[in-house]
Amino acid sequence: MLQIQQNVSLKNFNTFGIDVNARYFIEIVREEELKELFADPQWKTLPLLILGGGSNMLMVNDFDGLVVRMNIRGIEHRIIHDDVFVEAGGGEVWNDLVNYCVARGYAGVENLSLIPGSVGASPIQNIGAYGIELKDVFHSCRAFEIATGTFREFSKEDCKFGYRESVFKAELKGQYIIVSVKFQLSLSANINTRYGAIEQELQNRGISNPTIEDVSKVVAHIRVSKLPDPSTIGNAGSFFKNPVISVEDFAAVQAQFPDVVNYPAADGGVKLAAGWLIEQCGWKGKTIGHTGTWKNQALVLVNHGGATGQEIFDFSSQIIDSVYTKFGVILQREVNIIN
Repeated sequence: MLQIQQNVSLKNFNTFGIDVNARYFIEIVREEELKELFADPQWKTLPLLILGGGSNMLMVNDFDGLVVRMNIRGIEHRIIHDDVFVEAGGGEVWNDLVNYCVARGYAGVENLSLIPGSVGASPIQNIGAYGIELKDVFHSCRAFEIATGTFREFSKEDCKFGYRESVFKAELKGQYIIVSVKFQLSLSANINTRYGAIEQELQNRGISNPTIEDVSKVVAHIRVSKLPDPSTIGNAGSFFKNPVISVEDFAAVQAQFPDVVNYPAADGGVKLAAGWLIEQCGWKGKTIGHTGTWKNQALVLVNHGGATGQEIFDFSSQIIDSVYTKFGVILQREVNIIN
């Protein structure tokens, strides 16, 4: 029997710690429960919010609909020659999956250590860090189609991955619920230490030939040093995407700001470091009311306690306006805004 609750606080289900209520709430632990739930047509007519770890969203208002918290667990693996296929339930904690793989020597996800959130949310956002994106290790995912009550397999091509984008955020938004994800990893490590402070931290530790465990530990250390713990202070990690601009626009920005932090982008453009842009506008560590930017990373917005979703949203709008005024670059929010 499905347990559907009413008027449930979501404060403990979003990492910003925003205290809003869901009109209806259910936790799903088995695939079959999705078929049973949506066999009742009333749930197809209400607004729907799928929750994993609640780590990439900002709740602005109470949710006048159905919140489905995905908590399908389990991790399995299969080794074929040098390839390792790891399949995890959508409700698994992302970092638990990373630790599972690193401990067994399955290479590919070590640079994605300590990213908050659930496995099921990872393809939606095409999560990434330190030179690696989910699409680099993604094989396929299994998803439930709400309208038909059937399950479908999505290949990497089906997902149409882009920078923090996928088909699940675009044309198929709100139509599918991801129940499991399969990753293609390797027994042969292709160590990537080129991004961020990984190489410097490895040198500090006297490590010249790092293992995937070394990389994972270093990435986790760097993230902890820069990013606040959501259990201590509400946040959703990086609030903004790093903007990608044309080579021509970059030349104009660099002419005025020679020190602008930049990286080559996959499409031939130039990716700017959003955190650097925000910091140059004087926002790093700034507090207004109950919200502000994190003292060690301007890219992260925090709830100092008692902040509303609207307060944080308005604060982010001020940052967007400020960066545009100074650099002529438009920042986009990485987190999903739930109104």
